[in-house]
Amino acid sequence: VQLQASGGGSVQGGGSLRLSCAAAGLTISRYHVGWFRQVPEKEREFVALIKSGGSTYFTDSVKGRFAISRDSAKSMVYLQMNSLKPEDTARYYCAIRNGLRVGFAYPYSNTGLYDYWGQGTQVTVSS
Repeated sequence: VQLQASGGGSVQGGGSLRLSCAAAGLTISRYHVGWFRQVPEKEREFVALIKSGGSTYFTDSVKGRFAISRDSAKSMVYLQMNSLKPEDTARYYCAIRNGLRVGFAYPYSNTGLYDYWGQGTQVTVSS
């Protein structure tokens, strides 16, 4: 399984970016897909999740600013990030878990729930 995260970059505060997670060869709608972020010397932090059934979840700090969606035909999941803040600066990772596997339960922030991870894409927000 190969996950490719892309779309990161540098943006001023208040700006927007759209991250993409490509899951080549997978039927993405059968997977739970999460986005996490990490800054140096800190633990990886949950950002958003779209479950195989389509329900979505966000960490409180991004609610109302970020949206997660998927394009099943392209096997892509997107993280639309609006009103970006300097504290959103991090390396962003996408991760997946087969939706048919049992045991995927709250808290979805548990990195151990996910089976495969992409290499990450850097987002830098300046003030």
